[in-house]
Amino acid sequence: MKKIILLTLFLIFYSMTQASNPFFETYKTPHGTAPFDKIKTEHYVPAFEKGMEEHNKEINKITQNKQTATFQNTIEALEHSGMLLNNVSNVFFNILSTESNDEIMAIAQQIQPRLTEHENNITLNAELFKRIKTVYKKKESLDLNTEQIRLLTNTYDNFADNGANLNNAGKEKYRELSAKLGMLTLQFGQNVLKATNAYEKVLTGNQLEGLPQSAREAAAMKARQKGKEGYVVDLTAPSYIPLMKYSSNRDLRKELYIAYSSKCTSGEFDNTNLTNEIINTRLAIANLLSNKNYADQVLRKRMAKDSNHVYKLLDELLIAYKPTALKEYQSIQDFATEMEKKPIEVMPYDWSYYSEKLKDAKYNVNDEETRPYFELENVKKGIFGLATELYGITFKKNPDIPVYNPEVEAFDVLDKDGSFLAVLYTDFHPREGKRPGAWMSEFKPQYIENGKNNRPHVIIVMNFTRPTDSVPALLTYDEVKTFLHEFGHSLHGMLANTEYASLSGTNVYRDFVELPSQFMENYMNQKLYLDQFAVHYKTGKKIPAGLVQKIIDASNFNTGYFCLRQLSFGYLDMAYHTIDKNYDGSIASFEYNAMQKTTILPNIEGCIMSPAFSHIFSGGYAAGYYSYKWAEVLDADAFAFFLEKGIFNKEVSQSFRNNILSKGGTEDPMTLYVRFRGQEPSVKALMKRNGIINVDINEKTQNN
Repeated sequence: MKKIILLTLFLIFYSMTQASNPFFETYKTPHGTAPFDKIKTEHYVPAFEKGMEEHNKEINKITQNKQTATFQNTIEALEHSGMLLNNVSNVFFNILSTESNDEIMAIAQQIQPRLTEHENNITLNAELFKRIKTVYKKKESLDLNTEQIRLLTNTYDNFADNGANLNNAGKEKYRELSAKLGMLTLQFGQNVLKATNAYEKVLTGNQLEGLPQSAREAAAMKARQKGKEGYVVDLTAPSYIPLMKYSSNRDLRKELYIAYSSKCTSGEFDNTNLTNEIINTRLAIANLLSNKNYADQVLRKRMAKDSNHVYKLLDELLIAYKPTALKEYQSIQDFATEMEKKPIEVMPYDWSYYSEKLKDAKYNVNDEETRPYFELENVKKGIFGLATELYGITFKKNPDIPVYNPEVEAFDVLDKDGSFLAVLYTDFHPREGKRPGAWMSEFKPQYIENGKNNRPHVIIVMNFTRPTDSVPALLTYDEVKTFLHEFGHSLHGMLANTEYASLSGTNVYRDFVELPSQFMENYMNQKLYLDQFAVHYKTGKKIPAGLVQKIIDASNFNTGYFCLRQLSFGYLDMAYHTIDKNYDGSIASFEYNAMQKTTILPNIEGCIMSPAFSHIFSGGYAAGYYSYKWAEVLDADAFAFFLEKGIFNKEVSQSFRNNILSKGGTEDPMTLYVRFRGQEPSVKALMKRNGIINVDINEKTQNN
């Protein structure tokens, strides 16, 4: 009887949850945005369950169709299926990254294996794949347009790459491995977030020597928020970076550096075993699908095509930039010795400190001098204004759009003719439950269905310096560049204009997706642009021409070091994903061997990045971290074209919008790029921009 009563109560509660679940209703919000004011934690699991149930019904309708498989009744029908599941997934996984807590993490642990099983049930559905294959074999005779052919090819490849061609035993093995990998990567990311949140250090006033007033005030405010006396620093970027740059307390810098660089290497949130398990599981999946290694599997759908082309780019840049990096290290070493009046070996925890001192000495410019001119509200106007200048789009804050946190703002984005283009959410500051870093995502993609152009709902997330009790949020130069970077991704989403969601916006090859974002960063070194928005937050005076010139002069400071740093991550990623047999040895040793040729600073035992390298172990960049450098070649070459024609040139910017930003993944990226640029990109444009070589930027040279 007790069991019957409990079951009855559960069914009543479940029924009430179903009835009042906002995911099951038409959103009565501006532009059909997610009703965050109504969504509660208990709504997610029922919504996921119903979403999977409805998706299964849609798949069954496709497979049980007695008519011959066609592009419309199979490929398009599959593309438009799973709407409810996509809606709840887009909301939930964005909340998992921005507003997480123990309950949300527990739901993720519960739902991830079920989503993996659901996805496998679709891609391993023999009847569904039979219909897809029927259409695919006839693709040359179907009179499809370019985008339709792309969708058909991607659909077939996606099924084949996820085990559809395997025999029954192989399919079961694939299910097992993919479910395992999904849980491993989820756990990895959660451990990184928890480890970051778990660390804090309380300081007293005499430990703040060297820190600027802004950093002191931020640390004091953090202490008050946590109910602590004194000052609190932690491992979030706005707290960690200023301490490493400015603190004259070497022991403190060392302590923070080791804490940051040994995250997830031991203890409760240890990721070292997970790292091995992830790379070995990826290898097992690749082998099951007849690939030698995981990189071979991934790179077929990249501009690079294979690991040889990746290593060619990495090696070419290493040869070009390492001599400069070694000279930079020697300059820092000499400067530190002179500054301290005694021989000193510059260690990793010294690099930012002495680099900042040398940069200030050489160029008389530092973050504290430029920060007053980069007040967040002015920066926002400047970045939105750049989009207006280039593409004619405008941004209007809409307070009626529900948001998931009071700090988040939502904007209506209007096209140059005044028509609605997109919704943009901005989330700027760190808080507990929000993962580190910066990224762009979406709550709703752009697509066209039944003649209606469904416009996207895009979000950009950052972890910028917070305002304090006495000053507004004043950004560093690098934080403004980060804003521009993520805003570039958002433009890729907001300006999308494709038929199908899976080809829309940032759904492009991983080594192409960073082009729109990195392209935007170029404007930070343009006086004509900085003059438009950089004004002192107190006086309202425009940033002095002399200071702008200092920023430009210092833009290539330590360019060799920063290039090698990125290359080291690329080499490490490729090393992990080109293994052809299981690796169960030391992660520290593996990392050291993979990165050794790019290393110019001494190693510190126990400091490794792999266990917290979220980009490749939980963030989608596996066998793809090289793409930042690959895309940097593209963005330098693209901006060279703007420099030639004018950085706000309407014709060139319209071409960039039409041929790059609006096209998504509808065509091969190199085809799109050449259509915009008139030629393939040259690696020499990047080297010239960085001051490595002096060449004609219009010289035509392939980068692969």
